[in-house]
Amino acid sequence: MRILLIEDDKAMNLNVTTLLKHAGMVVESALLAKDGLELLKVYEYDLIILDLMLPDMTGADVLKQIRSYGIATPILVLSAMLLPNKKVECLSAGADDYLTKPFNAEELVARVNAIVRRSKGHAEPVVRVGKMAINLDTKIVTVDGNVLPLTGKEYALIELLALKKGSTVSKEQFLNHLYGGMDEPEVKIIDVFFCKIRSKIKELSGGEDYITTVWGRGYILQDLTEKTG
Repeated sequence: MRILLIEDDKAMNLNVTTLLKHAGMVVESALLAKDGLELLKVYEYDLIILDLMLPDMTGADVLKQIRSYGIATPILVLSAMLLPNKKVECLSAGADDYLTKPFNAEELVARVNAIVRRSKGHAEPVVRVGKMAINLDTKIVTVDGNVLPLTGKEYALIELLALKKGSTVSKEQFLNHLYGGMDEPEVKIIDVFFCKIRSKIKELSGGEDYITTVWGRGYILQDLTEKTG
């Protein structure tokens, strides 16, 4: 999962970033609303985490600005403000959830996972494809009951496919998901990653493969019985 954090408090920004990275997420952060909005114009994210007390814009104005761009990315508000009317204002302006500070670390990670899953149409944490099961909460992939040994980047690729199960994901989307525009390698590295991933899946599945190459476009995750070639 790729997260954008907009939080002006440097200590809180670092704490949330570190927490989410330890949970296996890719995190980019901004200290000002304007910087976060600029990032949203260029990159795609699975979730935006937004502080309300920003020095250059109010949280409600940021929410309205994001939605005015036509960006439907789910937004989780983090705020020390406990007033019910503030929660109502944020939810009415386009927020998907509201968590008050101080918050429990495990609850934040759980809410992030749940919001992203729901936004992609997955009510349950486990996405199943044939003999393969991708647990979006634990970040563990199993094939026929056996844990699939994956590197962090390999898991990130499968996770993105799982979140978009049944839809083609382009190589450019994979690059953006892994590197976020920072020191991106050549696009052919995605083919190298998937060659290794598919080999590992086949070894545990008895030769079955659930990742289809869509030539000239990217990759898609689907059941063998659903493949159309």
